[in-house]
Amino acid sequence: MNSKMLRKLFYFLLFSAVILSCKSPEARSPVQSHSGTFIKESAERNKKIYDDEKIFIGEIIAKDSTNNYISSENGFWYFYNKRDTATSEMPDMGDVVKFTYDIKDLNGSLILSEKENGMQYYKVDQSNQDLISGVREGIKLMKEGETVTFLFPSYKAYGYYGIEEKLGSNIPVQSTVTLHSIEQTNEN
Repeated sequence: MNSKMLRKLFYFLLFSAVILSCKSPEARSPVQSHSGTFIKESAERNKKIYDDEKIFIGEIIAKDSTNNYISSENGFWYFYNKRDTATSEMPDMGDVVKFTYDIKDLNGSLILSEKENGMQYYKVDQSNQDLISGVREGIKLMKEGETVTFLFPSYKAYGYYGIEEKLGSNIPVQSTVTLHSIEQTNEN
């Protein structure tokens, strides 16, 4: 082929590419459509997980004859390691509480120690602090100086996400919390 023909071929290919690239994109139809079944299946799966965890926690409580467990309205169980019967003051919304806590699996194996978590300062019901909902709710049941052990189903703990390299998905946990102080705010 001579250079004139190669040049014509090049221009023809270039012109063809330009024409083809100018074509407008066509809308694609969805591959699948769901009518809410995913959400319904997910809710059923989560209910089954909770029911299984509730049975498992019930078995642990039944085997433990040394502690008196209390069932909370918030879907977890707890017992007092150290109880204050003289004081009646519990934290209210807006109070700043100082506490320490650990996280263990239900067999007692340590996942996060008090030292790893450090001293926590939490403004009750007003802080976006990275605490599991079970601890946030459990603190409101405590008085200054008390130590309480909570048993949380996974949805009150770390749920589906768990803790990277420490706790898997949908695992119930226990947490021993010591409430060191309650600082009441002017709001209360």
